[in-house]
Amino acid sequence: MNIAVFSVTENGRQLSVRIAEALGTEHRVSRYCFHKHTDDNAAVFWNMGSMVGRLFERSDAFIFVCACGIAVRAAAPYLGTKPDDPAIIVMDDGGRFVIPVLSGHIGGANHIAELLADSLGVTAVITSSEDDAGSFSLESFAAANDLIICDSKAAKEISAAVLHDEKIGFFSNYKHSGLPEELTEFGICRTGICIDTNTDLKPFDITVNLVPKNIVLGISCKNDTSAEALENAVTLALDGIDIKQVRSLAAMSDSPELCSFCEKLGIPMKKYESAELDGVEAECEQMVLKSGGKLIIKEKEFDGISIAAAEAPVFLDFERKS
Repeated sequence: MNIAVFSVTENGRQLSVRIAEALGTEHRVSRYCFHKHTDDNAAVFWNMGSMVGRLFERSDAFIFVCACGIAVRAAAPYLGTKPDDPAIIVMDDGGRFVIPVLSGHIGGANHIAELLADSLGVTAVITSSEDDAGSFSLESFAAANDLIICDSKAAKEISAAVLHDEKIGFFSNYKHSGLPEELTEFGICRTGICIDTNTDLKPFDITVNLVPKNIVLGISCKNDTSAEALENAVTLALDGIDIKQVRSLAAMSDSPELCSFCEKLGIPMKKYESAELDGVEAECEQMVLKSGGKLIIKEKEFDGISIAAAEAPVFLDFERKS
């Protein structure tokens, strides 16, 4: 995840350093400090709302070390729909509480709050009713298993059905662990979950389609290739496969252009050394097959950009946490 941490006071700045240390091993964390209280490892801002706006499209989560009201006013103008909004977390600069304010389930705000509570010894204030009741959460399940929610309206119907103890149907073309008690693969259900790449499948009256992010891309290109050219080439190579289904990217270079492309789409990148591959032939195919998946796009070239893709195996685990 790309996480932006904002602070406005000296206490907040010091706490932001600890937050970056706690989350930095697994996530890309950038710190932004008010110009009166900053340091050499942080970017400086004068207007928080403007800086949030510049970062909004490329950030998965925002952590604000300040009053809730300041954080809400900074983020509110840029908020859109529930599936697309980043996680919003607030901490007081005294380091006592961490509060997931937005996208607790689907954006992972609750999970980040719990991580910070464990790492920093603060109290996580989780207000989501589904978490308190220990019930099945569609958003948490989707986030933990890299699934795309295709219909936010249907997703809200599923959440309402959970709260009203209504049985929810389940259909999947992928292997999975045991179902929670709220879901069933048998009988007739009004609402249900369908996990498949074909979003036209509607086995229930109200069906929320979930699509797995299970495509691994292998890319080889010149260092001066633009991020725009990369995106165009990938779109052509995928030939109808939604680019949102890309789980990760494998490359032999971590050029700024490739990093920018991955950052824009929120795709993790793994770099391979030539010694890890068997020769130079079909190096993109070799890289994607190391994911353990099945090759679905043989190595193709688009204006000097070589691309291959594999479909990684999917196992749906209802106990997995995002």
